[in-house]
Amino acid sequence: MILIKNGRVIDPEKQEEKSADVVLKDGKILWIGHITDDGSFDKVIDAKNCVVAPGLVDVHVHFRDPGLTYKEDIHTGAAAAAAGGYTTVVCMANTKPTVDNAETLRYVIEEGKKTPIHVLSAATVTVGLKGREMTDMRALRAVGAAGFTDDGIPLMDAELVRQAMILAAVLDVPLSFHEENPDFIRNNGINHGAVSEQLGIYGSPAEAEDNLVERDCRIALEVSRMFGLQGAASPESGYAAGTCRGDVIANIQHMSSRRAVEFVRQAKARGARISAEVTPHHFTLTEEAVLAHGTLAKMNPPLRTEEDRQALIAALKDGTIDMIATDHAPHSPAEKAKPLTEAPSGIIGLETALALGITELVEKGYLTLPQLIARMSLNPARLYRLDCGRMAVGAPADLVIFDPGERWTVERFHSRSANSPFVGRTLTGRVKWTICGGKIVWQDLSAIS
Repeated sequence: MILIKNGRVIDPEKQEEKSADVVLKDGKILWIGHITDDGSFDKVIDAKNCVVAPGLVDVHVHFRDPGLTYKEDIHTGAAAAAAGGYTTVVCMANTKPTVDNAETLRYVIEEGKKTPIHVLSAATVTVGLKGREMTDMRALRAVGAAGFTDDGIPLMDAELVRQAMILAAVLDVPLSFHEENPDFIRNNGINHGAVSEQLGIYGSPAEAEDNLVERDCRIALEVSRMFGLQGAASPESGYAAGTCRGDVIANIQHMSSRRAVEFVRQAKARGARISAEVTPHHFTLTEEAVLAHGTLAKMNPPLRTEEDRQALIAALKDGTIDMIATDHAPHSPAEKAKPLTEAPSGIIGLETALALGITELVEKGYLTLPQLIARMSLNPARLYRLDCGRMAVGAPADLVIFDPGERWTVERFHSRSANSPFVGRTLTGRVKWTICGGKIVWQDLSAIS
C-alpha cells in the first residue's frame, strides 16, 4: 500500500479541491480522507505543498514507432509522458508502416504494455493515409484500436467522412480530424499573415482550417441527429463545460483559428456530438514566435494571431474546447535545422504541458486548477471511454503529484528529441511524482527527502 499524505486533492468530476490523504492498494484508490500513518504502509509520500490529481491523459501523441524511431520510440515517449505527469496516452497512426492493419496495431499495443504507463493507439481512417478507402474499422477496433484518425493529413472526401462517422457511432469510438484544406496552403506550418509577409512566405491561412471544421461540424450534426444523439449542449447541461459523454463521435484536433472555434461552438449548441482539443503551444504562443524560434515554432496548424490565441483561451474557459492535448511531435536536430519552408512541422510537448497550463491559464486567472485538471485528465479520458481521469475511491491508482508553485527552467528532456521553443523559459508548476497502476513510475529527484 502507498500512503500519500498532506496533499491538496483535486476531484475534476466534482470540481472540488480539499486537503486529504490518499491510500492506494492493488492498483486502485482505496481511501481519500484523513488517516494516521501506523507504519503498515509500504511507501509514504509526503505531498506537502503539492497537488494530488488524476494522472494526465493525452489523446494526441506521436511516438514515431514503428519506422521513425530515431526521433522517438514507444519507450522514450512513455518516459517523457511519465515525467510530464501523464499516465495514459493515445498514439497517432501516421507511423511507417501506418497503423492501418492488425499487425502494426498489435505491435504498438504490445510494445506499449512494456512501458510503465498506459500506451494506447489509434488506427487510421483510410488505408495508407491516402484518403480514398476506409480501413476495416470493425476489425481494427476488435484488435484494440482506441479510436481512428488520419492525423497529419486531412480527409478531403466529405462522403467518406460521413460514412466513417456513422461507423464510429456504431462502434462507439471517436474519430479525430486534422483540419487543414491543402487547397488554401502554399507553405505549411507558418500562418499567412504579418509574419509570413515579413519573411516573404505565403504560409497557411486560417481559412484552410475554417473550411474543413465547418464541413465536419455540419456532418457531425447530421450524423448525431441520425443516431438520436442531439440535445442541449449548454453549459448548464455539463456538456459544454467539458464533461464529454461517451457518444461523442468526432473530435476536432489542435484548434488554432477563432472562426473555427465559433463553428464548433455553434455546432455544439445545435446538438452535434463533437469535442475539440487545443495544444499548449497554441494557447501560449502566436505567429511572432517564428521570428524568435524559427523552425522550433513551425507546426501544423500554425501559430496564429493574438486574437486567435485569446479565442482559444476563451473557448477552453467556456468549454467549447473540451481538452488540452500536446500533439507531441518529435523531430531530430538535423531535420529542424533545415530552412523554414523545408523543415518538418511540430514540437514536443509532454514534459511542459502541465506547467504551461498552470503558467498561462491558472496563474493568469483563466482557469482554476480543478478546471485545468479536468481538461487534461477527465475530459480526454471520457472522449476515449476510458476508466481514468477520476479521483474517487475505486478509481484506478493513476495519479500525478505536482507542486503548483515551483518555478523551473526548461533545460532537458526525457524525450529522444528536444525540438521545443520553450527551452530556456521559466515556468510554474513542476511534477514531483507520477503513479500508474499504483506504482511510482517517475519521481523528481529533488522530491526525495
